[in-house]
Amino acid sequence: MKKRVLITGAAGFLGSHLCDKFLEEGYEVLGMDNLITGDLRNLKHLANCKDFTFYDYDITNFIHINGKLDYILHFASPASPIDYLKIPIQTLKAGSLGSYNLLGLAKEKKATILIASTSEIYGNPLEHPQKESYFGNVDTIGPRCVYDEAKRFMESLTMAYHRFHKVDTRIVRIFNTYGPRMRLNDGRVVPTFIGQALEGKPLTVFGDGSQTRSFCYVDDLIEGIYRLLLSKYSYPVNIGNPQEISINQLAEELCEITGIEMKVARKDLLQGDPEKRRPDISKAKELLNWQPLVSRRKGLEKTIEYFRGIYEEIESRMQPKTFEAFIQK
Repeated sequence: MKKRVLITGAAGFLGSHLCDKFLEEGYEVLGMDNLITGDLRNLKHLANCKDFTFYDYDITNFIHINGKLDYILHFASPASPIDYLKIPIQTLKAGSLGSYNLLGLAKEKKATILIASTSEIYGNPLEHPQKESYFGNVDTIGPRCVYDEAKRFMESLTMAYHRFHKVDTRIVRIFNTYGPRMRLNDGRVVPTFIGQALEGKPLTVFGDGSQTRSFCYVDDLIEGIYRLLLSKYSYPVNIGNPQEISINQLAEELCEITGIEMKVARKDLLQGDPEKRRPDISKAKELLNWQPLVSRRKGLEKTIEYFRGIYEEIESRMQPKTFEAFIQK
């Protein structure tokens, strides 16, 4: 019998790529999403796949699944500032009630559960690069706290189930990731910059643009998550690309790749925006024999190609509306 995996947040950016990965590896996949930020278009290619079943369901409610479950991957959560500032309560509930329900299901089914944590649990870090042993520097009442603290609570609850109920757990701390299937109105820097560049608009840079990020292409991230799930390690592991770049440098690189003249519109730095972000991936290298393989330029080229396709489709269907008008819809 095929192994069965439940993936929550299945219609989202990472969730949909995870569905593809597990189907390719021969699993039966159950996808679950309440579509509050997910998009069924990310799963349309699986409509006739006999090993894929989709449930339109809110994980903050009690979850029942018939039959066995071997693995659970909890990726259901708003994941961009635009989302979790607009729906803060749902963000907190996904990390708390949703995690509670899924950990209970893992306990019932004797399934291994992997939860999607984030580099945001480190806050605005005073340690650089960030190791898993770093406790973080997090504002518990700032505008971003609903996401940061939901993930920190999720980790605590997961470890409680691991220690008290002996649930087999995995925790992945995901650093900035990009690639096809990100939303046009995601609000994160890569799709924002690409959309603005393709529209010929100035790229919006907050602050002086010296703040840094480390961008991992989605294929690399998915491979790291898969290896972590199949490992025997129950504690947090950073998965991300340690190659650090400033926002200014990212803007320059994207304009160079797209061949568009660089224009920048500067705005005040957002409250709580981390000054720097870079993972220490020593643990992933040692435990999982994993490190990112796709160069940032190659990954950006693939992502731009994806967004060009969307942009061309929008232009053909929505003239004379602009790309900007569409993404704000």
